[in-house]
Amino acid sequence: MKKFRKVLDGLTTSSPGGTIGSPSCGSAAGTPTAAPTPKEIDVQETLVSENFQLCKTVRHGFPYQPTALAFDPVQKILAIGSRSGGVRILGRPGVDCYCQHESGAAVLQLQFLINEGALVTACADDTLHLWNLRQRRPAVLHSLKFNRERITFCHLPFQSKWLYVGTERGNTHIVNIESFILSGYVIMWNKAIELSTKTHPGPVVHLSDSPKDEGKLLIGFEGGTIVQWDLRAKKADFRIYYDEAIHSVSWHHEGKQFMCSHSDGSLTLWNLRNTTKPFQVTFPHGKIQKDGRKESCKPILKVEYKTSRSSEPFVIFSGGLSYDKAGRRPALTIMHGKAITVLEMDHPIVEFMVLCETPYNNEVQEPYAVVVLLEKDLIVVDLTQSNYPVFENPYPMDIHESPVTCTAYFADCPPDIIPILYSIGAKHKKTGYSQKEWPVGGGTWTLGSHTYSEIIITGHADGSIKFWDASAFTLQMLYKLKTSKVFEKPKPGDGRAAEMGEDDPFAVQMVSWCPHSRIFCVVGISAHIILYRFSKYEANTQTVSLEVRLQCEPEDIITPSENENNPCFSEPTSHSPQTHYQHPVSPGSRTPDGAKDSVPSLKVKEKMVRVPPGYQSDLVIQLLWVDGEPPQQITSLDINSAYGLLAFGNCNGLAVVDYLQKTVILCISTLDLYGATDPYQRLTRSPRRNRQSTSEHCMRGLSNFYSDSKKRIRTSYQSLTELTDNQQSIDMERSKSPTSDHVNGHCTSPTSQPCSAGKPRIPMGPEGPRLTRRGPGRPPFRKAQSAACMEISLPVSHTEESRENSFSRSRSSSVSSIDRDTKEAITTLQFGESYGRKHDALPTPCLWVGTSLGVVILIPLSIPTDHEERMEDPVTVGPSGAVLMLKGSVLRFAFLDCNGALIQSPYEVWRDLNAPEDPDRPRRRKLVHFSPSSSQDAFGEGHLAVVCSERQAKVFLMPSQSCLFVHNITESSFVLRADVVSLCNSVCLACFCANGHVMTLSLPSLRPLMDVNYLPLTDMRIARTFCFTNEGQALYLSSPTEIQRITYSQEMCDNLQEMLGELFTPIETPEAQNRGFLKGFFGGNAHTFDREELFGEAAAGKASRSLAQHIPGQGGVEGMKVAASGVVGDLARARIALDERGQRLGELEERTALMMTSAETFSKHAHELMLKCKDKKWYQF
Repeated sequence: MKKFRKVLDGLTTSSPGGTIGSPSCGSAAGTPTAAPTPKEIDVQETLVSENFQLCKTVRHGFPYQPTALAFDPVQKILAIGSRSGGVRILGRPGVDCYCQHESGAAVLQLQFLINEGALVTACADDTLHLWNLRQRRPAVLHSLKFNRERITFCHLPFQSKWLYVGTERGNTHIVNIESFILSGYVIMWNKAIELSTKTHPGPVVHLSDSPKDEGKLLIGFEGGTIVQWDLRAKKADFRIYYDEAIHSVSWHHEGKQFMCSHSDGSLTLWNLRNTTKPFQVTFPHGKIQKDGRKESCKPILKVEYKTSRSSEPFVIFSGGLSYDKAGRRPALTIMHGKAITVLEMDHPIVEFMVLCETPYNNEVQEPYAVVVLLEKDLIVVDLTQSNYPVFENPYPMDIHESPVTCTAYFADCPPDIIPILYSIGAKHKKTGYSQKEWPVGGGTWTLGSHTYSEIIITGHADGSIKFWDASAFTLQMLYKLKTSKVFEKPKPGDGRAAEMGEDDPFAVQMVSWCPHSRIFCVVGISAHIILYRFSKYEANTQTVSLEVRLQCEPEDIITPSENENNPCFSEPTSHSPQTHYQHPVSPGSRTPDGAKDSVPSLKVKEKMVRVPPGYQSDLVIQLLWVDGEPPQQITSLDINSAYGLLAFGNCNGLAVVDYLQKTVILCISTLDLYGATDPYQRLTRSPRRNRQSTSEHCMRGLSNFYSDSKKRIRTSYQSLTELTDNQQSIDMERSKSPTSDHVNGHCTSPTSQPCSAGKPRIPMGPEGPRLTRRGPGRPPFRKAQSAACMEISLPVSHTEESRENSFSRSRSSSVSSIDRDTKEAITTLQFGESYGRKHDALPTPCLWVGTSLGVVILIPLSIPTDHEERMEDPVTVGPSGAVLMLKGSVLRFAFLDCNGALIQSPYEVWRDLNAPEDPDRPRRRKLVHFSPSSSQDAFGEGHLAVVCSERQAKVFLMPSQSCLFVHNITESSFVLRADVVSLCNSVCLACFCANGHVMTLSLPSLRPLMDVNYLPLTDMRIARTFCFTNEGQALYLSSPTEIQRITYSQEMCDNLQEMLGELFTPIETPEAQNRGFLKGFFGGNAHTFDREELFGEAAAGKASRSLAQHIPGQGGVEGMKVAASGVVGDLARARIALDERGQRLGELEERTALMMTSAETFSKHAHELMLKCKDKKWYQF
């Protein structure tokens, strides 16, 4: 039976129709199948599973939803905690580390162990964590989980190993940082306040040791009570009761005064000589009204009181503005002497911290900067200049300046492109920054062996494009392009803008960039395409605009065709594409019923414009409204500079534009692409009678070449159920795919049907839900945030937020009801040298077209080769060639030669069209071609075509169209992104699935090399921004403000340690100032305070085991063994081992000292006892 099946496989493979759903292309899930071929392809594959390993590398951008801030004044590194449990540690440019708490609990507070290379985090799940920063990938050494109390505030004195922890109940606990064990010493709230007090003082909101005496702890309670606790005597020195709630407390460095901020917008200054009433009460922003009363003010959330030798003290606080002034932005106020400066911020202030010259709290502080953490930005203000300028931020904190709607990633770019983009972008940088060096300059970073050029491109909701230099694990802005400048600003009263209902009409949906030719193409949400050319010279240009009518709707109801010879695609009178696809434009035209018709969504600027050097718009293509309905969004795009052609498609059809001659050479419905090779049986429909008058404007396609075949239009998916058994099973399989989504604007499912945002599909009746449509299959115009969003059928109870952040694994019943109204969309396009038909002897320019039904169509192109002819003669399009089929929407094409090497698309070498004319060197197009037959004389002609869909990958041999290998990538999910990438001097197919799996397949045999369940829960943002690139790298938008880069290369994982920055550098702790004899004598005994004597187990005993639970961390050497390898990893492990050995030696030394002390004590007592008993007789005992 097996032999018989093999014979059948051979017959079907060699048969003409064998490639369309033939049994030779089917295989079990996850197993590649090789079929007999007319010729053997012997490719030596070098990639093996050992070449792959998946791990995160770096995270760029602003920490999403920040909650806490900390700074190490000696190491000069900054830490930011977030609501999702992440911690970003920043140093000098290149030193950028991301850590994540496993629990995902919000970070409440951060405390550096100053100059110790460690960090304490307090999280919302009432757990303390100690992070080791002496390794490039920080890890948790210890954790302490509080069981009965909620943590509200933490304080770690400088050079102390005892951490004070305040709780919601008002108690203060003390934790040993070295062992992370709770001390038995506890300051209970009822002991801290007077016994006569009848009310609870509230949670602890402040803890700090007195600068004058470390043995005195100042405790601030939310209710307005302040207590100074004598740690030695275990009693309160004084208690202050104030009417207003306390938010923060700050000491004067001499320890004689402190300042409090309150909920009524006031600041109180207290003197320790008299604590019965405040020394001073001020309302910095509370003016006296006409009736004599103060304005009511917002709470002052934090205040810092810092002294300076050369000037008066600084009082810096956030909040406190009056309630009366509506619309005022959040502000940071700096009071310096009598001068009050209010710095208004663009976003709410989360936290701020004043940076001072000294880490000692009992010395003159000398503030020089203030770090302000906003909800969506990080600002550092220079305090040394009177106008308080901000420092220029070296980190890429403005990725989210406008919401990111698409991403693109290019590794191993031409080396000259980054300097050119940087030089152009540097001319438009903002000025007015502080001239001083960025104050956060800790850590060390070297370039390492990672030296090739990388560029990341982000598209945004406001239509802007940003080019980023991503080389060597850094991110630096190179150049910003605003696509909205091409168009007129929509007027508020413009009916067209009102009908669109679009908040961000310029939002970027996808980009296409050729680094070699520097041609750049942008697709926008308003169904527009802008083509840019790069020039180093400014120029006066007028953008050419092309308007394309790529929309033709049949009647909704299936009726017998009354006039099949007069479909909406009228027969041409000539075979010249130039006459076929001329579209007369009348922007103001409307249909008889008043609906808008033949107008674009945006208006291009018509006048001559002076454009600066950089990317300059060359051509704008817009789809037109039809009968009052907006055009469907563009789902696929490809541009080829060697051919001078641009192709794009949506769910209505395909268009090809010659951007050199600025003409449309093809505008065709998806159905007409098939001609006589249509693999489906489709139902015919009669056209709408009221559209007969506009038949000359309807789409005309390649089916004009097939006069012997009927033109049948399909808008109902029902016709697919009338296929043969094999085809029906494929489509039933497809109908289960949970892919009614739009990823990056690409329609990735044959059942894609967008719906209006925020309107869930409601079940109506036993047949399942129905969708109310504005027209035959047209969605209403969607908002910018859905420009690259995937729309899933969700239950009615789901909110818009859950739609954005959740991901459906299985198709809901509502999708099946939409299947009937779905059109076949163009999902991917690729220009390249290939064989359009089986019997072609030489490769010719072709356009590969992939659709949402898993169909691949080849369109041969005839392009004049001579420079003058190319600019004058038309490009002709041949009839459709090969038709291939896969399961699911087609996502990616790639071409390999018969040696297995990747064939690059031909391109035109960049030339500056605005450069001065040189008579000796005329400007002619210089083309670079990679023909599949150029390097294969010994192997004969032909090449391999790799086609990947959302379910399947296949490798075809061209021109015979034989299916050599097939691999069913997934059965339970679907592929969101697929790319053919180069790695280790070879190529592979990298795929990212909706269930979070990242996998790689060998080429051409499609052997599985790696399959990692990387992201268990994939949300919309990741789905639409995930992209692979060469050299084993990938990225995605991990949050609305952050880009996460990952690698799937084992070599890069091995070398990751030396590529990352070093957070900790050995630095001598600055010495404390000499206080002088009198100050030391009268200033208290701060330096003789021994915390170990008070808080240690010998004196304080053990804490209750039920109060907190110690959890050993996974950090240290064990974590390093996993995270690092190679010479650098060995050195790091050796250094950590030495650190731990030194720590153990230190502990041994301390224990030895304790033993010596106890021995001396014992000797003393023994001597006293001996003296006491010396003169006594035996009977006196």
